[in-house]
Amino acid sequence: MIVLATSHALFSAYFEADFFGKCIFMGLFTLSILCWIVLVHKILAVRKTRRLCYAFEKAVQKSKEQLLNLAVDQKGPSHPFSQVFQAVKQKTVEILNKNHFFAEDKEHVYLTRTDVELIETHVLTTISGELKQIEKNLFLLPMIVTLAPFMGLLGTVWGILVAFSGMQAGVSATSNTEILGGLSTALVTTVIGLLIAIPALISSSWLRNACRVLSSDTEDFLYKLLTAIELQYRKP
Repeated sequence: MIVLATSHALFSAYFEADFFGKCIFMGLFTLSILCWIVLVHKILAVRKTRRLCYAFEKAVQKSKEQLLNLAVDQKGPSHPFSQVFQAVKQKTVEILNKNHFFAEDKEHVYLTRTDVELIETHVLTTISGELKQIEKNLFLLPMIVTLAPFMGLLGTVWGILVAFSGMQAGVSATSNTEILGGLSTALVTTVIGLLIAIPALISSSWLRNACRVLSSDTEDFLYKLLTAIELQYRKP
């Protein structure tokens, strides 16, 4: 019953509003749709990425003694951990081949500390690129958090102006309708603006924190790989 009453009040306020008031309503509805599309898409994407990453980490832990022999399914879903692993593997093989070419002892090839630092620097750029891809379009949520209340405030001010204009026109059926339409526009647009901004603010904070945690976990995964490779290929 409450939902039906609220919906009825919203639609009544929309149809009673003037042209500019309807434009404000349409702007708020557009922001609401955009907010929920970005919100749902990003939350599902982050949760899926985290699940794939941690499953991949478990698989790598089982083969950490032979990391360079572990094959990654190129057709499978891409995620930061797999990209980091492939970047580490590619750069390590490249450096080992170079060291093998210049080594006097062709049977034993090692990595120096400088080689490991070079691999680390190379892969950190990969991590940065992957996280930028995850955070793509995330700026829309903070923008909606700021914009929605201001649009609601604009609707409030405009509705009050319409109501006062109706009062100045004198007491009549037409002015009474204008007054009620202006007041309903003022109240409903404020409520809609807050109802849009509050979920956007909560989801934006959650997603930012989830991205920071994923970034930290990805770097930890990188250093686990580097430690395993250094133990395997460092010179005794």
